[in-house]
Amino acid sequence: MSIKTIFVAGHRGMVGSAIVRQLSADNNVKLITRSRDELNLLDQQAVFNFFTEHKIDQVYLAAAKVGGIVANNTYPAEFIYENLTIQNNIIHGAHMAGVQDLLFLGSSCIYPKLAPQPMAETALLTDTLEPTNEPYAIAKIAGIKMCESYNRQYGRNYRSVMPTNLYGENDNFHPENSHVIPALIRRFHEAKLANAEKVVAWGSGKPMREFLHVDDMAAASIYVMNLEQATYLANTEPMLSHINVGTGIDCTIRELVETVAKVVGFTGEIEFDATKPDGAPRKLMDVSRLASLGWQASIELADGLQTTYQWFLANQDSFRK
Repeated sequence: MSIKTIFVAGHRGMVGSAIVRQLSADNNVKLITRSRDELNLLDQQAVFNFFTEHKIDQVYLAAAKVGGIVANNTYPAEFIYENLTIQNNIIHGAHMAGVQDLLFLGSSCIYPKLAPQPMAETALLTDTLEPTNEPYAIAKIAGIKMCESYNRQYGRNYRSVMPTNLYGENDNFHPENSHVIPALIRRFHEAKLANAEKVVAWGSGKPMREFLHVDDMAAASIYVMNLEQATYLANTEPMLSHINVGTGIDCTIRELVETVAKVVGFTGEIEFDATKPDGAPRKLMDVSRLASLGWQASIELADGLQTTYQWFLANQDSFRK
């Protein structure tokens, strides 16, 4: 088997690092990564020069500017500009250099705020987006459509994967702008250390959410990247480039909170503050297309939370502040 040269853009992020870990175990892969200091993905000429200098077979586009609700609301200009620019530079640069295979990583926020549950790929562009992260979502939608356009016009094999809520190794555990699982792990851990009597969780605990471990996401990404073209396009709309990745299973926020508390070892009281907003009642991905292609998630939520907490304990001193 010939050696594949693979570029992972965003290799230090949660998903990119997981993809690198799995690809590194393959002796038939030559990995190329670049830090921000080595290659500024916002610099078009630098990106084009990079692709000219290296003969690359596959690109995983996991680089993005990401953040929670507060960051999205505070810096909407940066979120739309930087994500559009990174995508444009890498996708077009790869095309100009003759790279045939590329995988673009998106987000479930591309779907309408009130999309039918579970959310199918066909829900894209059928209604209005959630206002708080609209600039980021629009950038990701543009990336999907860019992949589709290069496929249609140039015969490229550029695909997109849309993950549900992710968690795991290399997550962001910042106390103010992290997502729900790392925020809960840190809060319960600190409450345990302080011998706190109770922890207050926002909302009623009734909304339902789906969570996917990042190692499953990496495995799905590699699987989708390497599907034969005829298999990938079977039983779907011509040139449809994006595909949902999730577990197809959700749980209530109350169940999540109680499971995290158990994993961390917090034995105090858990109180839900129903005066705080719940958000959408349910967000679940329709993963039937990916299942029909032969892949499904394998990491149970409780097991994934346990390994994530162990990673948190081992890496507390190096977290991004």
